Amino acid sequence: MSSCASVVFLFLFSFLASFTAASAQSIFYIKHICPNTKTYSRNSTYFTNLRTLLSSLSSPNASYSTGFQNATVGQAPDRVTGLFLCRGDVSPEVCRSCVAFSINDTLIRCPNESEAVFYYDECMLRYSDRNILSTLAYDGTWIRLNGNISIDQNQMNRFKDLVSFAMNQAALEAASSARKFYTIKANWTALQTLYGLVQCTPDLTRQDCLSCLENSINVIPLYKTGGRILSSSCNFRYELFAFYNQNAVRTHPLQQEPPPSPLPPKSTPPVTSPLLPGKGRNSNVLVVAIVVPIIVVVLLSIAGYCFLAKRVKMSSDTPPDFDGDDITIDSLQFDYRTLRAATKKFSEKNKIGQGGFGEVYKGIVSNGTEVAVKRLSKYSGQGEVEFKNEIIVVAKLQHRNLVRLLGFSIQGEERILVYEYVPKKSLDYFLFDPAKQGQLDWTRRYKVIGGIARGILYLHQDSLLTIIHRDLKASNILLDADMNPKISDFGMARIFGMDQTHENTSKIVGTFGYMSPEYAIHGQFSVKSDVYSFGVLVLEIISGKKNNSFYETDGAHDLVTHAWRLWSNGTAFDLVDPIIVDSCQNSEVTRCIQIGLLCVQEDPEERPNLSTIFMLLTSNTMTLPMPRQPEFFAENNHLDQPSTTKSIPVSIDDASTTD
Repeated sequence: MSSCASVVFLFLFSFLASFTAASAQSIFYIKHICPNTKTYSRNSTYFTNLRTLLSSLSSPNASYSTGFQNATVGQAPDRVTGLFLCRGDVSPEVCRSCVAFSINDTLIRCPNESEAVFYYDECMLRYSDRNILSTLAYDGTWIRLNGNISIDQNQMNRFKDLVSFAMNQAALEAASSARKFYTIKANWTALQTLYGLVQCTPDLTRQDCLSCLENSINVIPLYKTGGRILSSSCNFRYELFAFYNQNAVRTHPLQQEPPPSPLPPKSTPPVTSPLLPGKGRNSNVLVVAIVVPIIVVVLLSIAGYCFLAKRVKMSSDTPPDFDGDDITIDSLQFDYRTLRAATKKFSEKNKIGQGGFGEVYKGIVSNGTEVAVKRLSKYSGQGEVEFKNEIIVVAKLQHRNLVRLLGFSIQGEERILVYEYVPKKSLDYFLFDPAKQGQLDWTRRYKVIGGIARGILYLHQDSLLTIIHRDLKASNILLDADMNPKISDFGMARIFGMDQTHENTSKIVGTFGYMSPEYAIHGQFSVKSDVYSFGVLVLEIISGKKNNSFYETDGAHDLVTHAWRLWSNGTAFDLVDPIIVDSCQNSEVTRCIQIGLLCVQEDPEERPNLSTIFMLLTSNTMTLPMPRQPEFFAENNHLDQPSTTKSIPVSIDDASTTD
């Protein structure tokens, strides 16, 4: 939803949020974590103790009115300790329902793990073979962020100051209270109110509770329109709408204004904003004189703003401008002469790769650091927008399974990107070369699959921005010295707000064979587009065969179709690369084939998201749904049938062309 629409419907949304928070009885599952570090069997003493513990926590005599209870059953080494914590604003009836629901969930989601934590919107359930009572813990942390409050740096800083001040005040109050719970609100604008909620498990000391909440506040970027952290010991959330039941708790207004920014503009003397709660120093006349005109101007501007915003969005398929963010273009700029010298004038001996967007050279800069220098082709499909896109996107991403951007250079028509040097080249260099396939045994291939999944999960969910890569393929997966995968080449990536799920484009870019059907035909892309590409990658890694150069005697014209036919015939193991047949685990390989086929379903809604995929990869106990036939690749339903007249730039065999 656009920001102007959010303003228009704010009052209605706030009312509905308050109403539903008070009346809804549904329990909303968020996440569970059960590390497979220690397990138990169903006939063990630990399992008997766990069932006794769960029965105790869900008994009619449990403390649902306080929203917190803990218990311990048995003796070491079979002792089990557990607790539940309900959100401070829910009724005892909702608390009871949530605890009962979560206990029914435990043996399904974590059937044999000795330690687990389950998060729901209304409650949290936790148990362990360790002593977890009165102990501060950050394990099992879950984070969710909304989009930026604004692209204006001053407004972002002002909002960040307000959120920081309000939530730190709430943390102090919660840590000092018996329930370790506190809600707060503060005016942001004349039409918008900031709501905050903080809570710790009441068994923590004041200092541990305060440390947990302060750590949460420091982790979240407070210039987002909303943010949330759930951890084993505390939870923290703020929004620009009333997300909790205001009728059940006393919401405390902010007691004073946040301190002014340390460096206000010299041309503007510091004043007390009438839009934030003050200490009564401003007169009612001054408030009316300032606030009312602002409200009138805002309301009159909404229609025009909505119209212009829509026009701008429709007229451009370019990513947002991030010049105002912490990382600046200037801080990443390399001198062209330095890079020319580092690569020995871009000599052929230093050339380590070539793709549709240019050539890549190994270089050594003056301090001895090895770098990969990507020299973009003057005739490539990547223009100034894509170049800036890759710089800004990749510079903001920090993850062990993403290649790290060190900088860039522009000299006349020369455009250069400088990355960390990854010595083992790209995945396709080993995977599709019969002479090198043997270096990728099953253990390494399985590690590569997991690493790629972690990297995409970070892009989709765990980074400050939602990033859709749009060109995931084997040649864009680099391998470090230990064969750990690193996702590279973000020239086609698109940046989404946290609440944005999909987008349409008339410029379809990518690599044939890896593109999802809805993107290739209709220009519709989402996080599920990357899921499709990941599924193709998984099947390629298992088989050692490239998808878009695959032809078989059974009539399959690509790897996806061939894999489905083997699966449906009950011979899925025939897909496995003969080089790794003797070294692989049948159950792991079969599970990965099933995950790959789930990822390439025709309907994006039937493809799992990356968080689910990662859990499926790392858990041998979760039941996988059965995949359906990827009908997009059924006979007489090929991509080459005419479905559109628009120009579609695609990358075939790593070369940019236009069909």
